[in-house]
Amino acid sequence: MLQNKSFSRKTRQGKVIKVVREHYLRDDIYCGAPFCKVCDSSAARLSSTASTVLIVDTNVVLNQIDLLENEAIDDVVVLSVVLDEVKNKNLGVYNRLRALCSNSVKKFFVFSNEYHKDTYVKAMVGESPNDRNDRAIRVAAQWYQNHLGNATRVVLITNDRDNKRKAVEEGISAETVEAYVKSLGQPGLLDLLVQAPSEDVGMGDVEDLRPSKKKIIYTEHKPMSEITAGLGRGIFHQGKLRVNRYNPFEAYVGSESIGDEIIIYGRANMNRVFDGDVVAVELLPQEQWHEEKSLSIADEEDEEEDDVHLVPSSADDAPRVTNQMQSSLGNANPISSRPSGRVVGVIKRNWHSYCGSLEPMPMPAGSGGVAHALFVSKDRRIPKIRIQTRQLGNLLDKRIIVAVDSWDCLSRYPSGHYVRTIGEIGDRDTETELTADSDTVVVLIENDIDARPFSSQVLACLPPLPWSVSSEDLENPIRQDLRHLRVFSVDPPGCKDIDDALHCTALPNGNFEVGVHIADVTNFVHPGSPLDDEATQRGTSVYLVERRIDMLPKPLTEDICSLRADVERLAFSVIWEMTPEAEIISSRYTKSVIKSCAALSYVEAQARMDDSRLMDPVTTDLRNMNALAKVMRQRRIDRGALTLASAEVKFQIDTETHDPLDIGMYQIREANQMVEEFMLAANISVAEKILSHFPLCSLLRRHPSPTKEMLEPLLRTATAIGLNLDVSTSKALADSLDRAVGDDPYFNKLIRILATRCMTQAVYFCSGDLTPPEFYHYGLSARLYTHFTSPIRRYADVIVHRLLAAALGIYKLPDIFQDRPQLTSVADNLNYRHRNAQMASRASVELHTLIYFRKRPTDTEARIVKIRSNGFIVFVPKFGIEGPVYLAPRNDKGGGEWLVDEQQQKVKKTDGSISFGVLQTVRIHMEVVEPQPNRPKLQLTLI
Repeated sequence: MLQNKSFSRKTRQGKVIKVVREHYLRDDIYCGAPFCKVCDSSAARLSSTASTVLIVDTNVVLNQIDLLENEAIDDVVVLSVVLDEVKNKNLGVYNRLRALCSNSVKKFFVFSNEYHKDTYVKAMVGESPNDRNDRAIRVAAQWYQNHLGNATRVVLITNDRDNKRKAVEEGISAETVEAYVKSLGQPGLLDLLVQAPSEDVGMGDVEDLRPSKKKIIYTEHKPMSEITAGLGRGIFHQGKLRVNRYNPFEAYVGSESIGDEIIIYGRANMNRVFDGDVVAVELLPQEQWHEEKSLSIADEEDEEEDDVHLVPSSADDAPRVTNQMQSSLGNANPISSRPSGRVVGVIKRNWHSYCGSLEPMPMPAGSGGVAHALFVSKDRRIPKIRIQTRQLGNLLDKRIIVAVDSWDCLSRYPSGHYVRTIGEIGDRDTETELTADSDTVVVLIENDIDARPFSSQVLACLPPLPWSVSSEDLENPIRQDLRHLRVFSVDPPGCKDIDDALHCTALPNGNFEVGVHIADVTNFVHPGSPLDDEATQRGTSVYLVERRIDMLPKPLTEDICSLRADVERLAFSVIWEMTPEAEIISSRYTKSVIKSCAALSYVEAQARMDDSRLMDPVTTDLRNMNALAKVMRQRRIDRGALTLASAEVKFQIDTETHDPLDIGMYQIREANQMVEEFMLAANISVAEKILSHFPLCSLLRRHPSPTKEMLEPLLRTATAIGLNLDVSTSKALADSLDRAVGDDPYFNKLIRILATRCMTQAVYFCSGDLTPPEFYHYGLSARLYTHFTSPIRRYADVIVHRLLAAALGIYKLPDIFQDRPQLTSVADNLNYRHRNAQMASRASVELHTLIYFRKRPTDTEARIVKIRSNGFIVFVPKFGIEGPVYLAPRNDKGGGEWLVDEQQQKVKKTDGSISFGVLQTVRIHMEVVEPQPNRPKLQLTLI
């Protein structure tokens, strides 16, 4: 049966055109119930013993996804109209819903009601899309009720009063979520329900969780229409809010409109936003702007006092950080204030699930009733969250997951709901390992990393094992046989997912043929397949201290695609002819078959190059490549590429207990730099190739130049120590950093670490969204750049492989490349996933650092990297650790007050007895303490 669907669309030129599409309706779509006497039960997903089949509406899915994921909720029909609505409104919830529907354990069935002739509904004249979709849901529920008859009970679950009323009037069994959950007789399930925003409940003191009197605590957020108008007129400024990791009462919003970071100081001005929210900010009057010196490090014991939350009525009521030390500059030069502001609205929320524990409290009288409790996240940047629970006694000593539901202006804390229990507090498995049912670790949950096992549909996309290169692969005209080449890989020790290999052959004319061979992942990951969809959403593999969360299933990453030694594998190769001066004479690109002769670690490769007795072919190739790489690297540096540094930490892990045995800075060798140089060259070559063929839909990577304001902290530090840094160009900065040497061998690395922290984040983008000057990669000083060399662990590289294959005429360009908004959306997701993976890796390092020092209090040397009014931030070179050291009066045995000299980056006593300066070496004591229950931290104390 054929229906025509029509809608209007505005073109880029502003014309409105009518689009008519054919819509096919069928009568053979199965209902999914195995006990149905009409449909083919071979496609059934619901359980054979189902006494009740649930049909959920869109808002139930959007708001109650935590409940739906609970094992107690099963036999659920998800209508295609609901699936489409959820996809349009919240991609994160959509992905979780798709995972439920593809999970063989859960009994969720997707029914294509929009394509069944008995359940498809046309929109009525004057009917809104929302009303039409509600009617489609009721029609499908009515059809299921009639279709299954007395075999089972069909219930529509909706919290929409109007939809429920109409359903009952139409003879459909309908219930609210809460009513249905209560009927299950499991009180604990009620904790999972998202609570509606409260109109009259605020939280009192920590000890008193009863509703308090009505009072306005925060200002209302502006409506989006007013925010948009204010942004257009320059009254408001948009940016992502970042909460200071050392002071949860201090945040920053990077604003492109004023070219600087706006300081948001105090909970009142932060106005109910979370770290990572995209917000609209209004600048405060300039007399309320804060000087950098006045910003302090909040102590772990600082508590959120009432006046921190009150809305200021005048300049005299400006919010403050509690327990802040007062200081004076004396005769120091006046310091210009930093722009300060307040949040007036939220453009995009960054709420997700948080891990922590309930604040200790006495058990209320009686049992089994609803108790109010405060949830305390392990992350200090997250405010306490108010929840209601019927299982308080079971949760007080547990590490739990909580989700945020709302935060109204009458409530001191946000409201949320319990999601699930991770385990006992302090248990190492709870803190660091996957639980038995494969729930994600705390670090993964807090960084929105998907660590669930791959679904059966995804695994069905893999070729059967054992896999080997076939005769068809070798005879395929698109693929070149390069098995005769002496190919080898150089990777970190123990690497199993080897996605790049190299070769270097001396040519008769004195030049070299150099090849970079990358695992041909796209030969197995096909566009639009469940495997491709999964990789699109995961975006990247995530590397923690003791495990890897794969973007693709292990059979693919560690076997089928991994370029292991002595096995034939499929590759995508970039091959150059180079002169001994590393000048590229020619480039070619080809799908290939290779056979690696050696899988070396960085240490092994370096040892070969350093051992003058070794003259075997692989060692000779390594030396030749290293010589070329040094020339290439110097040429990049001469061009203006930056050689930055980061505090990479390496742990030695006990293979039995998985506890860290040792910790130290990661050592970079020439072998690392050699591999990096050829990977960079391959990425640049591929970027040029794909952009020349697809100028509007290539996926590239850019690194925006830092603004002068972003570099200000680096310049201020440099000036304080008598160092002159020229930041006018990347070349000037690179040369300045090279000249920044002192008697201390670690001095230059420390300056480079500080420079790294002033940089913007490199990001993926669609070439059609920006102009060519904006493609520039500042850090590499490269006109063009992309990611091609790691398709096993990065989905961006998978996209680029498809672009390169299409540029070579091997395959047709997939449809997504014709849809630029969708490609832009994919790039945005890749940036989000890449950032989260970085944060998860750092959090994993911090977690294992705590475990390591818990039984090892240590005295060591540290360097001061930032001065604040009540202390300073130090960096510990030996361990790659950074943290605050307090100069609190209560711990002071000397005389006088502390004075902060922002210009000279010094803090000193008024009596001149003690003084500290930036980059100065100090001795500190490191030990793990727990100033607040269930929130251990590594405390750094001045010796």
